[in-house]
Amino acid sequence: MIIKPAKRTESVQEYYFSRKLKEIAEMNAGRIARGEESVINLGIGSPDGMPPEEAVEALCEGARQPGNHAYQSYVGIPELRAAFAGWYREWYGVELDPATEIQPLVGSKEAILLISLAFLDKGDKVLVPDPGYPTYSSASRLVEADIITYDLCAENGWWPDFDALESMDLDGVKIMWTNYPNMPTGTAASEELYARLVDFGRRHGILICNDNPYSFILNDRPLSVLAQPGSKECCLELNSLSKAHNMAGWRIGMVAADQQVISEILKVKSQMDSGMFKPLQLAAVQALSQGPEWFSKLNAEYRRRRVLAGEIFDLLGVEYDHDSSGMFLWGKVGQSASGFRSGDDQASSGQRLSDWLLYEAGVFITPGFIFGKNGEDYIRISLCAKPEVLKRAAEKIRRAMQVAE
Repeated sequence: MIIKPAKRTESVQEYYFSRKLKEIAEMNAGRIARGEESVINLGIGSPDGMPPEEAVEALCEGARQPGNHAYQSYVGIPELRAAFAGWYREWYGVELDPATEIQPLVGSKEAILLISLAFLDKGDKVLVPDPGYPTYSSASRLVEADIITYDLCAENGWWPDFDALESMDLDGVKIMWTNYPNMPTGTAASEELYARLVDFGRRHGILICNDNPYSFILNDRPLSVLAQPGSKECCLELNSLSKAHNMAGWRIGMVAADQQVISEILKVKSQMDSGMFKPLQLAAVQALSQGPEWFSKLNAEYRRRRVLAGEIFDLLGVEYDHDSSGMFLWGKVGQSASGFRSGDDQASSGQRLSDWLLYEAGVFITPGFIFGKNGEDYIRISLCAKPEVLKRAAEKIRRAMQVAE
């Protein structure tokens, strides 16, 4: 390389799933050459269902219109902002000004870095959950903020320990990342939890950044932190169409917050892109108009898959919550799985079991260590696999276990 990379890149690595998918692709090339079955990937939460038909039609029709292929407004078309506002009003009971309190995004993942760039200086502190989405930490490192992890533990129902938070040195903390229904644990949100987060943020002058893409998945009552009194003083919320509308690859998300917060995010975003393709925005308007029958059908399928994923955990002796929310099943590796672990003895039990499943059974299940130290004894199954795939994975695991015994 002719020049040295920026020092900030030394603090992060290539995203775990990016590295793992390359490894699996190499394994599959060899397997195919030998006439073997490819690895079954139960790792990533990428919905495999079709988006609403109305959204697909709107995309196609919009793409046929000559005037829709130009640069678009950085703030999104009025119809999309109005549709997001209506969605929040109908499902979350939250009133948002579509002109000033909503910013459409190219997926909500980009917002994690945009927010970090907008509000964090070098040396500012950020509260990040453990276990939690790795991007919260990597975005914080890229802006040279100081990460303070806060524990989520099974004995506390995977909620923040507010007593422990109050005992921390919070001087210099500007942002707290939260995510409910939680990824990876599947813990649902509640009015009590959100009320406590708002109270904590207001008293300590901390911006609560709630990441809320799973609120419709295996969850009969979607909740928003912005429904809490006083929340707009100290909260923003990310949401997207990726999970609830089977549109992950479309990259359509949003952030909702007070006008001043939105303005600061827009300062950064307007330097980074040139607006969202208009046909995508028109399609999103149609997706957001889906009624209860859409979510009922969606969740009926995820419930079926959760049972099948649970059967895999039962086979492995992994403990899990049968009623978890979101599109993953999170389970603790028990002693009965000790005979089916491979790899470095210094690795966590979750990583060793994940490696054994990949190399011996040809099934990839995510190890929990990638989400933090509190996930080291856990593994996670994505429900974004058809029932027949989950059943086939169970068969392969059962056969590998029999060979190992």
